[in-house]
Amino acid sequence: MSSQEKPASRPVGLPGDQGEDGPVWRVKDVIRPLSDDATGGSALLGFASDEGVRRNFGRVGAAGGPAAIREILSRLAVHGPISLYEAGDVVCLGEDLEGAQESLAEKVAGLLDRGTRPVVLGGGHEVAYGSFLGLTKHLRDRMGSTKILVVNLDAHFDLRLAPRPNSGTPFRQIAELCSSHGAEFRYICFGISELANTTALFERAKALDVEYWLDEEIRPDQVDGLRSLLERRIAQADLVYLTVDLDVLPEAVAPGVSAPAARGVPLDVVEGLVDTVLASGKLAVADIAEYNPLLDRNGQTARVAARLAYRLAIPRN
Repeated sequence: MSSQEKPASRPVGLPGDQGEDGPVWRVKDVIRPLSDDATGGSALLGFASDEGVRRNFGRVGAAGGPAAIREILSRLAVHGPISLYEAGDVVCLGEDLEGAQESLAEKVAGLLDRGTRPVVLGGGHEVAYGSFLGLTKHLRDRMGSTKILVVNLDAHFDLRLAPRPNSGTPFRQIAELCSSHGAEFRYICFGISELANTTALFERAKALDVEYWLDEEIRPDQVDGLRSLLERRIAQADLVYLTVDLDVLPEAVAPGVSAPAARGVPLDVVEGLVDTVLASGKLAVADIAEYNPLLDRNGQTARVAARLAYRLAIPRN
């Protein structure tokens, strides 16, 4: 369905749009259920889980993130033809995080197999392992020879050595997964908080050759330089997996997360880095993590998350 086609059996636009003499399409008017023959475009896929946050002794509630983000996203205006699908939710049942991550991986791989880009809405940052595992399943025997750049916008390395997988372990798990396939672990992180990561985590990041920038090193006047650097790293890769943990943003912008940032990275810098990845044409999978509607203020963080999801899922004219 293009934005010029009228959907059946539901009103177009919002109540306040009635009486306009031009197009009033919103996301809700043009998104389509994922059918067996759907190909191309992007698909929204929810990961309703905060079991990883619970295991990591964080504040739970992120399981409600996908629904809350979709509610805001559905109301955003669309300004041209798009190809966007709704792929439903993967729900973590009880404490079965590992099963939920495996289910997410199967869904992600299935979308990639049909040429559709998954935009995964979390959920805790345990979503990252499921997203990357899905890319691995899609690549199959090409995994070892494919150069994948992991781009994480986050206040935390999430490289913990916890006894069970949680929201603080996904990139350590990804490093181990890459090693098992004979693939290089390429991980670049923007927005790391020196106060929120232990010495052990900085040492692990160094041992894994992680490239990172601290939140206090990132300012709006540096965005062009950061984007140029990211372009160079992307040029050395075949594919990019992008993950945005909303706690990379200042608490004043994104209060609805388990671990809000006292400083954080400005939204315009985050959007600039996201745009750099999109412009490369190499983005395979993207996700947005850690939105917790129970901790939000007036839906503020949901609006930020929806804005980022829109950017990732809908090409800009």
